[in-house]
Amino acid sequence: MNEKRKVSIEDVAQRAGVSITTVSRVINKVPTVSAKNQAKVEEAIAYFKYKPDVSAQRLARGQNNTIGLVMPGYPGIFHSYYAIELIRGVGHACETFRQDLVFHIANRDNQLSTSSVGGVIFADIIENKQHVIDAVEAGVPCMVINNIVEGMDVNYIGVDNVEGGKIAIDYLEGLGHKKIAIITGNLQTQAGKQRCDGALEMLKSKGIEIPPEYIIQGDYSRRSARLAAEKLFSLASPPTAVFAASDDMALETIAYVVEKGLKVPDDVSVVGFDDNPAAIYGPVALTTIRQPLFQIAEESVRILNAIVSGKKKGPVRKVVIPELIVRDSCKSL
Repeated sequence: MNEKRKVSIEDVAQRAGVSITTVSRVINKVPTVSAKNQAKVEEAIAYFKYKPDVSAQRLARGQNNTIGLVMPGYPGIFHSYYAIELIRGVGHACETFRQDLVFHIANRDNQLSTSSVGGVIFADIIENKQHVIDAVEAGVPCMVINNIVEGMDVNYIGVDNVEGGKIAIDYLEGLGHKKIAIITGNLQTQAGKQRCDGALEMLKSKGIEIPPEYIIQGDYSRRSARLAAEKLFSLASPPTAVFAASDDMALETIAYVVEKGLKVPDDVSVVGFDDNPAAIYGPVALTTIRQPLFQIAEESVRILNAIVSGKKKGPVRKVVIPELIVRDSCKSL
């Protein structure tokens, strides 16, 4: 036998002296094969070091082992902790389940084909809601992450961003801060709007009124945070605390404050959102609101895999409560 030729299921069947169907049943753990034939097949598999084609196995069972990951397109996506964690989590889970991954960067103008995948994970819905609607109507199993979807029959795992905003403000107010500024995320995103809404709700419940100039819209980027910090700390009455809707923005706020000759947390307290590992290694270890992005991404693949394989039926809807991580960037007045 030519050793360079790829070993086939026919080779295994011939050595074992059984049919190809019997070999397939052993590989797929079908319990109708006799112990004698199973031993023959296992010996032949070991002899040839035969490795079944996972894709062929899935297709033979009527399953498509390819998962699509649809990520909203925005500037700096591949420098984004959010995007990297979701891609890493989805990729890790696909490796565990021996699934292929197709990556697609979406916007509202481009087309999305779902014909070649067994299921789709949408990382948020930003200007591409029609993609989700089309996939659902086509009968493709879907999972949306980082968005609590209302009015649509789709599975999702979302973060309670309203609660995250409340937790941040409650913590700062508990330290005695009343002059609290907010640097928001992109308010066109559910996360950006809800984190701001939660922060404002908590301020109101505490009886704290902040001036309009204390609320500045960012877009999760460091550049937007620097522009916001310049405005905040040029005010006649600057804030004593800042809640930034992402760790990147919080870290840039700290960098700007330090450049101005102020100290964190002695002069200004700062809270972020994400729990980016970079938050630990900045000039000051950042207090933040943790959302478990990697775990959410992994779980989305597990759930989608169960739905595709028929082991679970929808709807699956889960909301994750973020967690306050206290470090060194905040101080009691």
